[in-house]
Amino acid sequence: MENGDIPEDANEHCPGPQSETAGKSDSCAGCPNQEACATAPKGPDPDLVAIAERMSTVKHKILVLSGKGGVGKSTFSAQLSFALAGMDHQVGLMDIDICGPSIPKMLGLEGQEIHQSNLGWSPVYVEDNLGVMSIGFMLPNSDEAVIWRGPRKNSLIKQFLKDVYWGEIDYLVVDAPPGTSDEHISIVQYLLPSGIDGAIIVTTPQEVSLIDVRKEVSFCKKVGVPVLGVVENMSGLSQPLKDVKFMKLLTETGSSSDVTQDVISCLREHAPELLNIVACSEVFDSSGGGAERMCREMGIPFLGKVPLDPQLCKAAEQGKSCFEDNKCSVSAPALKSIIEKVVPSTVMTE
Repeated sequence: MENGDIPEDANEHCPGPQSETAGKSDSCAGCPNQEACATAPKGPDPDLVAIAERMSTVKHKILVLSGKGGVGKSTFSAQLSFALAGMDHQVGLMDIDICGPSIPKMLGLEGQEIHQSNLGWSPVYVEDNLGVMSIGFMLPNSDEAVIWRGPRKNSLIKQFLKDVYWGEIDYLVVDAPPGTSDEHISIVQYLLPSGIDGAIIVTTPQEVSLIDVRKEVSFCKKVGVPVLGVVENMSGLSQPLKDVKFMKLLTETGSSSDVTQDVISCLREHAPELLNIVACSEVFDSSGGGAERMCREMGIPFLGKVPLDPQLCKAAEQGKSCFEDNKCSVSAPALKSIIEKVVPSTVMTE
């Protein structure tokens, strides 16, 4: 067992071998490493020096967080990385969602593997200026469950930070899992000495999501990570009328029939100008003011709203950038506006 590592067979709430309470706290009871930890010399984690050396070639570090799962955080991380790379920045995207790594699919990298060189682990590259690191590249198949306790997750995050060779890059985007658990504590502990530009927090408009976002904001304040802003994702379903599917309900049977072609033909004949209208519908209840009101109350930046766009969902499924073509005509401009707000706030920290 190395001086700064948490052993894989440690108890769930292991305080760490370097803690003053190592081997002595209640959480150490019954741990096979209890005696070794209690007698081991204490001191700074030597891996933090190695991490600081790796991070010295990274200009900006951005954490993408969410209080609740399923709000589109990884989709935002992927599109943020695509956008920064499209601005000719050198970009790294690190996926530390150990149990649910979706970044490989959202970057079109499924089936890829990590390679090693004399400089360390090499990221998997989408483009020459966009590299990705994820546990998803290390699994024998994408359906393999990762059943790890906190110490083993923390160990992998540390390995990503000290062993991956990014080279000289402008931005490192870190896609974290939902919540405020082991992974979040570890990534902040390991990165804070070399500087974190801040966190972008992703939410949906309804209060059940905002409740957890407030906790995420509280976490950032407690650990000293600036909040760059909050993104309200899935802020209403928006799509061009010509892409809407129209159904006729059959009240007698409770079923429905597709009348899309009839409706589109009628519009094309009698009101063709309506085909360019965008249809919007509220999916989540935002009567409480949504993320914008929460940001005003908490005194943090509100970056903007991204509508629920079926074309953006399709781009994520296909591992493509939503900025490549004009298909994401509803969501791409909203994302672009948000990202343009984020970039100046990171440049100011140089």
